[in-house]
Amino acid sequence: QLQLVESGGGLAQSGGSLTLSCATLQYTLDYYAVGWFRQAPGKEREGISCISSTDDSTYYSDSVKGRFTISRDNAKNTVYLRMSNLKPEDTAVYYCAARDGGYYSTASSQYDYWGQGTQVTVSS
Repeated sequence: QLQLVESGGGLAQSGGSLTLSCATLQYTLDYYAVGWFRQAPGKEREGISCISSTDDSTYYSDSVKGRFTISRDNAKNTVYLRMSNLKPEDTAVYYCAARDGGYYSTASSQYDYWGQGTQVTVSS
């Protein structure tokens, strides 16, 4: 069972930056596509960024494109989400998820493994 652990959340000011990490405890992430999702109070979970394992192709939702960057370090079994120019509307619980097969999906139902989530709060 793949276990994912997110870290790096916290409080940031509008315009600031945070970097989230998604690490595995016991297995390599080499063969998994990884997605970052977020869920704000009263809203549905939103897929914001994904990265494939086959060719490191990436996806960004319109809401974060140009501000967030996803990357992976297979040697550290970690996927990162660098968030810049943060806005109050970025406030949410952020989750990373992994799926077998290597290619990313923007649908949360396609992911097999989930982390526990990390809170990001952006003040205006």
